[in-house]
Amino acid sequence: MANYENNENELSEKVVAINRVSKTVKGGRIMKFAALVVVGDGKGTVGFGMGKSNEVPDAIRKGIEDAKKNLHKIALKGTTIPHEIVGKFGAGAVLMRPAPEGTGVIAGGPVRAVIEMAGIKNIRTKSLRSNNPCNVVRATMAGLTALRTAEEVAALRGKSVKEL
Repeated sequence: MANYENNENELSEKVVAINRVSKTVKGGRIMKFAALVVVGDGKGTVGFGMGKSNEVPDAIRKGIEDAKKNLHKIALKGTTIPHEIVGKFGAGAVLMRPAPEGTGVIAGGPVRAVIEMAGIKNIRTKSLRSNNPCNVVRATMAGLTALRTAEEVAALRGKSVKEL
C-alpha cells in the first residue's frame, strides 16, 4: 500500500455519505457527523477517507485530509480495467468487469464515486452482499488495488507479454 504525493490542485473530491450519529447522555442526545469522502486525480490515483466532527463541514474537511493520506495508484488499460475482479471487504463485495469503449460507467452510488475519481470511463460493476457505503467503498478499493497489468504479471513470472 504505497502513498503517492500529488499536487493538491489536481485532486477532486466527492462526498459519498454523511452519517449522523447520536450519543445519549444524562442531559440529552449529542449529535455528531461522520463523512465518507473519495478523492482522485482522474488519471488512476484514488483514495478514500473518513472524517468525524460536531459539524458537517468539519467532518468533510477531515475526510478529505484522511483521503489524501491514503492515495493508491490503479492499474488501467486505456479507459477501463485490465481484467475482471471481485473486491471484498467485511460483508461488502463488488464485482468489476472491463467494458468496451462507449459503455460508460455502470455502477451504483459508492462504487460510482470511486470509479469516477479513479478516471475509469468504461466499466460494468455489481455491488454484491452488503450495501453499507463504507464497506462498499473499501471493497471497491481492495479490488482496484489488486488489479495487475499484463506487463506486471509477465515480469513476476519472468516471461514476455507474448508468452502469456
